[in-house]
Amino acid sequence: MIVLQILINGLLLGAFYALIGIGFSLVWGVTNIINLAHGAIALLGAYLTFFMFQQWHVDPFLTIPVSFTVMFIVGYMLQRYLMNLVVKAQIFILLILTFGLEIFLVNFMTTFFSADFRSVTPDYAGHSLILGDIVIPYIRMAVFFICVAAAALMALFLDKTWQGKAIRATSLDIEAAMMTGISPAKIYALTFAIGSGVAGVAGTLLTLTQAFSPNIAGGLTLRAFIVSILGGLGRVEGALLGGLVLGVLETFSSYIVGESYKNAIAFGLMVLVLIVKPSGLMGRKYYAEVKH
Repeated sequence: MIVLQILINGLLLGAFYALIGIGFSLVWGVTNIINLAHGAIALLGAYLTFFMFQQWHVDPFLTIPVSFTVMFIVGYMLQRYLMNLVVKAQIFILLILTFGLEIFLVNFMTTFFSADFRSVTPDYAGHSLILGDIVIPYIRMAVFFICVAAAALMALFLDKTWQGKAIRATSLDIEAAMMTGISPAKIYALTFAIGSGVAGVAGTLLTLTQAFSPNIAGGLTLRAFIVSILGGLGRVEGALLGGLVLGVLETFSSYIVGESYKNAIAFGLMVLVLIVKPSGLMGRKYYAEVKH
């Protein structure tokens, strides 16, 4: 039974990793920007949920649309009026820019929100589904299904809408996309905005599953990076699979060898995937038919 409990815990954790990895993977795959500020952006969504819950007693799940919308706008503004200025620069310059943005956001949150750990605990936080020896918290179940639903909606958006197809076409061949009338600058801004919005949703869900502070921003970005490598850049299905694999691996490794080794094991898996299948578990080129 303990193995089944660990597996369930790993899948529940992995769904969250998948959600925070989807936005990171999409931005990296389309704009070629490794957004080191991704975790900090997610935490902005977490603090937004926290203060709405504390000040106005809004149920955390009801703040999801607010977190997405606010962080979507923030992401759009950041890319359109900051990163778009140097998007053609060498990747090292982009890394410095996003790292600097991450430091700024972390210090901003530390200054205004303090470095204390915060958490959101609604009345139903302690309730669980008990099946024999298996205990599944209702909140973690809800977070799991929301993460999977968000991944499905993202996949539908990329597959069925003109904007989604334009994003995928730009990731495949920017010059061909421009010949069809697509503006790369607008697509890059839209992609970054969507990635930030999804990160904001992940931040909201984070408040329900663990305590948080500005100092965990780097850890969230690290998980998003590993998920992107495991699943393949720009692949929603890949991010979902990569997140689930990472969550299960971390949970089992924590039980078997202890918490202190889980990062090393996660990195080891990432290196193994890079050696065996550099494009990721589900990585492949996109083909998108873009219609006006």
